[in-house]
Amino acid sequence: MHTFAQTGHHLAEADARTMWELARRAAERRGEQSSGPNVNDLLLDIPSDLRAQLIEFSTGGSREGFFLIRGLPVGDLPATPSEHRTGGLADHGTAGLLTLVADLLGTLIGYEDEKSGTLIHEVHPVRGEEQRIENSGSVAFDFHTENVHHPLRPDFLGLLCLRQDHEGVAATRVASVREAYGLLPTAYQEILRRPVFRSAYPTSFARNIRGPRPSSGLHPVLFGHEPDLFMRFNSHTTTSEEPLAVAASKALAEALEQVCHEIVLSPGDLVVVDNHIAAHGRAGFTPRFDGQDRWLRRCYSLRSMPRWAERMMSRPRVVPALTDITGVL
Repeated sequence: MHTFAQTGHHLAEADARTMWELARRAAERRGEQSSGPNVNDLLLDIPSDLRAQLIEFSTGGSREGFFLIRGLPVGDLPATPSEHRTGGLADHGTAGLLTLVADLLGTLIGYEDEKSGTLIHEVHPVRGEEQRIENSGSVAFDFHTENVHHPLRPDFLGLLCLRQDHEGVAATRVASVREAYGLLPTAYQEILRRPVFRSAYPTSFARNIRGPRPSSGLHPVLFGHEPDLFMRFNSHTTTSEEPLAVAASKALAEALEQVCHEIVLSPGDLVVVDNHIAAHGRAGFTPRFDGQDRWLRRCYSLRSMPRWAERMMSRPRVVPALTDITGVL
């Protein structure tokens, strides 16, 4: 484990002002266009250095699997929510920031099965859910691929910090398979490439499902070849019935821990994670529920939506329900 390595971009004041103006315009369009916000013209005005670095990151060649933008404005903020809420900051400039970055990388998306298709997610503690392994909890959250169970997993996720936790200890933890792979014995590397694993639905997808949480079909944890290695893994929910595969999963989690980058996000920091290269997690913290608790906003980006899935969408940018697409991919 080590602290954050310098892979990213710190905005100059003039560029930060430019981004905020673009973000406000993007946020205004979210409510104006029934087909979803079209911000393509605004993307051309993103400061050129930042735009070029993000486009390069989007090609999938990163070794660390993340890119950190610092110095973004976050505007005036209300108290940190204390309960589940959607739409409270729908037209806020921070929604525009995330839309711009997600659309530069690919396309901003949501999931019909998760938070009713909301495109921008609020990540903050909720009283009574502190122990949940999801964005409403405050306990440590181990390494995971976002939406590991899903055939159309996001290519990227963005986490924008609006407020730190009170003690400044809630690090976002990011670990790349490309940095961890060489720490694994050959036998473990080989079995992690075999389709002998299943991944349970995360609790955010299973809140309204009665009985045991469903799981994905069989899949490998590792795929691709060096240097273009990729990963599909959740240390909480990815399991196998084969003893060697179980041991390999544990070894992978330990290897990811060894190469982990710990990033304590400050207000205005946006970390973008390549969801196929790096797993991410969170250090634990103690919420106070005083309106000043840790608060991030999250977005997903997908490089390309299959045409058939796009035609099945009930709303723009929202991936169809799993009951409609299970078995297609």
